[in-house]
Amino acid sequence: MARERRTRLDAPPPEREPPKVFDGAVVLGQTAAIRTLSTALASAHFPHAWIFHGPPGTGKLLAATELARLLLDVEATPAHVASFKAPRGTRAALLVDVGAHPDLHIIRKELAESSSLREVRERKQTNIPLDLLRELMLGGPIGDGKSLESPVWKTAYLGHGKVFIIDEAELLDASGQNALLKTLEEPPPGTYIVLCTTQEDRLLPTIRSRCQRVGFSGLDRASMDAWMQRAEIASEQWEWIRAFADGSPGVAMLAARHDLQSWAAELATKLDGLERGRFDPSVGESLAVRVDEFADGVVKENPKSSKEAANRLGFRLLALLFARRLREAMHRASVEHDTRALAECVRRTDLLVRAESELRSNVNLKQLLANLMAQWSVH
Repeated sequence: MARERRTRLDAPPPEREPPKVFDGAVVLGQTAAIRTLSTALASAHFPHAWIFHGPPGTGKLLAATELARLLLDVEATPAHVASFKAPRGTRAALLVDVGAHPDLHIIRKELAESSSLREVRERKQTNIPLDLLRELMLGGPIGDGKSLESPVWKTAYLGHGKVFIIDEAELLDASGQNALLKTLEEPPPGTYIVLCTTQEDRLLPTIRSRCQRVGFSGLDRASMDAWMQRAEIASEQWEWIRAFADGSPGVAMLAARHDLQSWAAELATKLDGLERGRFDPSVGESLAVRVDEFADGVVKENPKSSKEAANRLGFRLLALLFARRLREAMHRASVEHDTRALAECVRRTDLLVRAESELRSNVNLKQLLANLMAQWSVH
């Protein structure tokens, strides 16, 4: 059976939503992942470093937080472990509820805004910088002869272990990942580290080899419907969003929040003409305007946001729509045994992969989209 051809553009954009807990259900539709974690917790030797990987919104951060509750709460019992649901109402649970547990450290790029380091506070939130990682976890030199204490090596305040969760771990640059290696290999006793990521391939092989991996899959139809109902997404949007999100609540939230259905309708009209051989040089420019307006809105909502990062997010939203169109075209070509159409889908998939790579290399977005649309036409 041929491997399904997928691109990094299938991975959703890195826009974050606050974690949601609905009716006490921490994670929906992740039976296999939860079973793996429960079994590991019940064993005599629980690994100290983990990677939770999978599509956005599939419960990675929520599962990591629930794991932390179970590890840090002295009142957790084997029954709690077996159900992968920590007790509520205990001292530890109440501290986690209000974000004040001294031994639970959740590291995300947005914490740069409240950093004690002026240079970190003033920079745009495009990644998790090494100095922020040193401040919140590793300690060590930060320049000018200064050095930070290491939270990871401090004694647990409540005496029942420490947990460090790095959300969007793919945003750690090479320096940050290399700085993390030694701690992953030889952490202090009773210290546990969880890296949550939607793009595991951006983590160094040396990082991945030091961690146990747990995959979080896309949700099935029933779980997605339950999620959309609890997320209060309008029911008339469900059919389109369900098909577009492909089991990812994170992508579903993006679709609802940014009205991607209207983006899809506009894009379909433009691509229909290109794919029939009617090249229109204004298509790339109009898409660039759409992305630029989106990015301006993101920066207006959060002045700390990077316009460059917002442009990349806007492009990735477009790329998700391109990818969905290609998946549908591939399916039709396979059913109809149309090898020419299938080859054209493969060519356009390669164009998308190349475009994302060029965007990450800081190629001008307007030029990138103009070139992509020129090459998208029938060959």
